Amino acid sequence: MSNPRDIKVCEVKISYEDYGYRTPIKFGGNVVNSVTLLNVEVQVRNRAGKGAIGQGSMAMGNIWSWPSKIYNYGETLNVMKKLASKIQEIIKNYQEYGHPVESGMFLEKEFLKAAKETEKEMNLKEEIPKLCVLVTASPFDAAIHDAYGKLLNLNVYHAYGPEFMNDDLSRYLTNEFKGEYLDKYTLREPKEQMPLYHLIGALDPLTEADISQRLNDGYPETLPEWIQSDGLTHLKIKLSGNDLDWDVNRVLAIDKVCRETQSRRNVDTWYYSADFNEKCPDVEYLIDFLNRIKESSKECFERIQYIEQPTSRYLKEHREDRMHKAAKIKPVVIDEALVDFEHLQLAMELGYSGVALKTCKGQSQALLMGAAALKYNLFLCVQDLTLVGVSFLHSAGLCARIPKVTAIEGNGRQYCPVANKGWEDKWPSIFKVKNGMLGTAALVHTGLGHYS
Repeated sequence: MSNPRDIKVCEVKISYEDYGYRTPIKFGGNVVNSVTLLNVEVQVRNRAGKGAIGQGSMAMGNIWSWPSKIYNYGETLNVMKKLASKIQEIIKNYQEYGHPVESGMFLEKEFLKAAKETEKEMNLKEEIPKLCVLVTASPFDAAIHDAYGKLLNLNVYHAYGPEFMNDDLSRYLTNEFKGEYLDKYTLREPKEQMPLYHLIGALDPLTEADISQRLNDGYPETLPEWIQSDGLTHLKIKLSGNDLDWDVNRVLAIDKVCRETQSRRNVDTWYYSADFNEKCPDVEYLIDFLNRIKESSKECFERIQYIEQPTSRYLKEHREDRMHKAAKIKPVVIDEALVDFEHLQLAMELGYSGVALKTCKGQSQALLMGAAALKYNLFLCVQDLTLVGVSFLHSAGLCARIPKVTAIEGNGRQYCPVANKGWEDKWPSIFKVKNGMLGTAALVHTGLGHYS
């Protein structure tokens, strides 16, 4: 029996925006100075012919999703743009009606085929990684979810139950999820407010002594200035993973600055996360790192909430990277490795105890992986991709609707605030941090929850 709420896409438009960073960000040994946004608009209609328009936007994080050993930033970006055009046509020509999750998971297979076609057409000497395909496709998926909610005049987080979805979660996950739908693993109303995770990149100055020449652009530049300005309580630290002394000293130096600054604010509780971006040679490196932090400062050690992707994203090729011992000390989450449910299952087998959800992998996949993480009682966080504008609103909305996610990562305001112009006025509670918090209660509009 056909569901009258099902939709199909009848038109797809794409556009791009380019922005330079106010200051570079370094992660995984790479330095990034700019971002290209892929913006998508879709028109959908239901079986009765009623239509609606939805929007999606995503930073094309090619350095992160495709750390190529052959191609440079511009070359991988051009490949992603060619793939985006193919995805546009695939979606436009797909004539099946369905729920956004249903169509999203089916079309993902077609996008992967399109990536293989792109490799042949461009004579690429390297495969386009699945993660890169997901990033390219994510704003299309977001736009379809947005349009679906708008067509129903609902916030889309009210449209993930059995009366809307044609199949339960066992179709996408395992029989453990028989009879369950996404409404069991999402909130009908957003959390009122959430702490912000501020990023400390490897190049970011901690104190005035680290600055050779000030930018003087009106934004904070040192860590104390950021803490004082935004009242920060959650700090994400980018680490090298291949220099243990540097990593330990970096965290301890940050902790020293935080203790001094937070003391002046009469704040005694704050947290860190440590992101190695796959650079640790093995789990013993990570354990040594944690032990040395604990030996130097038990208080600093206690402030570390979780560890993010310490070793290679390629779990199948590196099954020796088992996290069981480290996960007994702190939650260890996968990020780059999480490209599908199969890899989530493998990560659990290898001892990972948490997952990092990202809207840049698609709204459909983020919801499914979030449901699985909650089912298996894994540590949950939502990570950023230096998101700006509507793409950050989308990520904030996901954070606010997934139980057990306790903080929002958002570093677009640090590195590319120019792309937030205009959005700050429309959504001040999301783009202007107060007492370390973002107000998410207002993300209740139709579609994905924000004005597009």
